[in-house]
Amino acid sequence: MNALLLSSSWRRNRLLVLCYHGTSIDDEHLWNSSFYVTPQWLQRRLEILQETRCQVLPLGEALQRLENGTLPPRAVAITYDDGTHDFYRRAYPVLKPFGFPVTVYLTTYYCGFNRPVFDPMCDYLLWKARPQTLHWPRLRSLPFTLDDAGRAQAGLALRGLANRESMTGQQKDQLLTALAGQLNLDYPSILAQRILHIMTPGEVREILHGGIDVQLHTHRHRVSNMRERFLREIDDNRHALAALGVPAASHFCYPGGFYLPEFPGWLQAAGIRSATTCQVDLISRNSNPFLLPRLVDHMNLSETEFTSWLSGLAGILPHRPMPPATGQLIEDQPQ
Repeated sequence: MNALLLSSSWRRNRLLVLCYHGTSIDDEHLWNSSFYVTPQWLQRRLEILQETRCQVLPLGEALQRLENGTLPPRAVAITYDDGTHDFYRRAYPVLKPFGFPVTVYLTTYYCGFNRPVFDPMCDYLLWKARPQTLHWPRLRSLPFTLDDAGRAQAGLALRGLANRESMTGQQKDQLLTALAGQLNLDYPSILAQRILHIMTPGEVREILHGGIDVQLHTHRHRVSNMRERFLREIDDNRHALAALGVPAASHFCYPGGFYLPEFPGWLQAAGIRSATTCQVDLISRNSNPFLLPRLVDHMNLSETEFTSWLSGLAGILPHRPMPPATGQLIEDQPQ
């Protein structure tokens, strides 16, 4: 059935956009297997694309050819969210020999302030410290037992503290250092590997020179239900990308896949050509260009499920839900 659908006229009129996040430098795939994959696992996925003779196209070209009715058979586009350092260090060397075009949606605040991204690093450090107990009166009087539930509570407490005190990026970074000290972790070793860092400007320019397409993902990985703040995030992102050598970014990815009904209209008015979500499906000519679905691929998705999505069969049959959206909706939260 997969082989028949892959070569069908029905499939030829549809585009599958693959979404990836991180490729492990160390043990990130053990911490979060919904977002992180190993280089070896990624290599196998790319081999499957070759074996099934999928035509991997640049995202912008693929969307234009879908609209024009000129998609090649088995059309696929590959996207990466966030632009983390592990893309440059781990994923890019695996992707390069295949020659597949790739779009990276780059969030830019931590590109200029090259320290660990606060929210995920909180969760990663708490996971690294399991199963010990965190007793830190700065967060609360009672200790946190760092099982699954306790880590979630501690993470909420850390983010709540940062929000209440209106912490800057520098202050959040100091809080991470203090957290690692409370957990007795070798934080300098983690920092040396640049886990959960965004690519530096030099690394972004290098992948641009290597043919990687870089597009919009907001400046601070957050969206607002207030139009002015929502558009400011995109403008700040655009200006930062232009400074890196991307003068005409026009494709957007909702942070964490989170969107509200009013967002498509705001994006269209801002000159955005497309916006991708984390909803899973194939794209057809009837799809809303500002609510485009993707397959969030991850290590818990079997090869059988993956090939079923390549053919489109999985979109017809009942399928498992994808990981929930993780973007931030903000109204007046300072950085």
